[in-house]
Amino acid sequence: MKVIVGLGNPGREYEDTRHNVGWWLLDHLAARWHADPWRKDGEAVTTTVRTGTRTVRLVKPQTYMNLSGAALRPYLKRPGWTPAEDLLVLVDEVAIPVGEYRLRAAGSPGGHNGLKSIEAHLKSPTYPRLRIGIRPVDERRTIGDLADFVLHAMPRDERALYDASVPRLVDAVECWLAEGTEKAVSTRGR
Repeated sequence: MKVIVGLGNPGREYEDTRHNVGWWLLDHLAARWHADPWRKDGEAVTTTVRTGTRTVRLVKPQTYMNLSGAALRPYLKRPGWTPAEDLLVLVDEVAIPVGEYRLRAAGSPGGHNGLKSIEAHLKSPTYPRLRIGIRPVDERRTIGDLADFVLHAMPRDERALYDASVPRLVDAVECWLAEGTEKAVSTRGR
């Protein structure tokens, strides 16, 4: 089983925040693949879909960003399930401009507390992650306090750039599912 985890924070007050772009993409994938309704599953809400010949579990941790890795406990116990091959994490990235992305097979958390939690639970930095850009394109918009920045909604113009990037994000995820991490990493984020 492939597992796609979108990082975000639960609660209505966080729905439209930059920190929840992983959930935005997960919701888009669930709709595209005609997933069943989300249901409570341990420390997450999940839905399972069939896309092509693959069974895919979509996971939204309900632990808040800094404890996201706890939602992976059930998968770590599955025989034959390996994060390097079977896990994809969708996450916001302030170092990448909104509308762009970067898919990597491994790496550091880069200061992202959600990725730090994932890595701590996996005990490895080797798992694919799709970093979704949230940095303002307009350089006059300063980020300031990072926590404040990620917990605010995207302005309309930036949301339009994110929305325009969704087809490329979906292509990257579907490439990962069909052809594996190495092929998906070679796709371009612009």
